[in-house]
Amino acid sequence: MRVSARLLVAGLAIAITGLAASCSAASGLAYDRGASAQSPSSGVVTATLPAGVTPEKTAADIPQIDVVGAPRGVKAKEGILADAATGQVLWAKSATVPRPIASITKVMTAYLVIQAGDLNRKITVPKGVLNYVWKYGASSAGLHPGEVLTADELLYGLLLQSGADAAYTLATAYGPGIPAFIAKMNATASRLGMTQTHFTSPDGLPYPTETSTYSTPADLLTLGETAMQSAVFRSIVDQSFYVLKKGQGHDAHWWGNSNELIGYYPGAVGIKTGYTLDAGHCLLFEAVRDGRALIGVVLGSPATGPGAGAQDAARVLNWGFALGQSS
Repeated sequence: MRVSARLLVAGLAIAITGLAASCSAASGLAYDRGASAQSPSSGVVTATLPAGVTPEKTAADIPQIDVVGAPRGVKAKEGILADAATGQVLWAKSATVPRPIASITKVMTAYLVIQAGDLNRKITVPKGVLNYVWKYGASSAGLHPGEVLTADELLYGLLLQSGADAAYTLATAYGPGIPAFIAKMNATASRLGMTQTHFTSPDGLPYPTETSTYSTPADLLTLGETAMQSAVFRSIVDQSFYVLKKGQGHDAHWWGNSNELIGYYPGAVGIKTGYTLDAGHCLLFEAVRDGRALIGVVLGSPATGPGAGAQDAARVLNWGFALGQSS
């Protein structure tokens, strides 16, 4: 992504919270709080309790965060921020109002693929992928029809580069077929309690209309928390880039993370960006500092620059990390 946007995000972290280097960015804390009994090869996720929470000590027993005021300068139309360990909502803005979510949709696509397991499965890129990307002017991971990649490799192209071609390829394989896969997406959203969410594509592209795929900050918080229970998912979304060397059946690929927080906002560990004209800049995010993991989303940040969503997220996170904890 553009260096100027990332530097501005880093500047926000320093300007508002003080010396960012003094903050602990131990991402393992975020992983521990939602560590799952999952092996990367199987992709199967089993729910576990957050770090420090035992059957004897539930989330309700953990001291709550004292919420004072609200984050300043946030331009997003909607958003939410919560403590990832307890679920305490710290800030919300129109959190239950549905709106388009663009490529945050790909989090659900990745989640379904990981849940299906067998991530070493070899998948051939379909013939229709180039026309699909061209028709909708979508972001691309640079895949070519006939290439053969594993599901795991395609997940990097999906979540880092935000490739609609990777989404199309995975949905076609795991549906099987796009309609069947979308049906699975909506069924999973319903099962997770995401009652104000609807999918019409595996990637968030604006079809058949600009607002056909939609969700709310509250529902996306649920999706983000669920996806981050997967060790496989977490291991992808906190990477700055991924290099796939040329191999048997596929070309070489380099995929950079579209999330401007990664590598520039201290403690950032994910999750996924999104942008269309109607949706504006969107970002589902998580960050960890000094043992506190915060997860949230901003939707509809105005298109003032490529990092508009990340800038809003940084402001929200800075505010959240500055809050004290009740005794």
